[in-house]
Amino acid sequence: MKPGETGIKRIIDATGYSIQGLKATWKYEEAFRLEMTLLPILTAVTFFLPVTKLEQLAMVASLVLVVIVELLNSAVEAVVDRIGHEHHELSGRAKDIGSAAVFVTMLLAGFTWLVVLI
Repeated sequence: MKPGETGIKRIIDATGYSIQGLKATWKYEEAFRLEMTLLPILTAVTFFLPVTKLEQLAMVASLVLVVIVELLNSAVEAVVDRIGHEHHELSGRAKDIGSAAVFVTMLLAGFTWLVVLI
């Protein structure tokens, strides 16, 4: 965005950049495509489970959180790759930490579903 942009123009531009980010992540990140494929399927499943609306919200929110963290992980990976493809301890650490964040979020989603269903 350009400095000083305000109001509706800023919102429109920010929305455009967000859509570009979603398209790029879909194009380049297989994990994101898988998670985005599972999100509507598992969300639909929640409508057929004997759960309260609040439990359903927790289940779906845990899935959306996985997608959000995957987007952040993909951004970290893109920045690290932009810096260079040669092996560097800090680059590897950054990618591993991003991956760990996705993993922990998936564990949280699994635990949420398990608790609600049991």
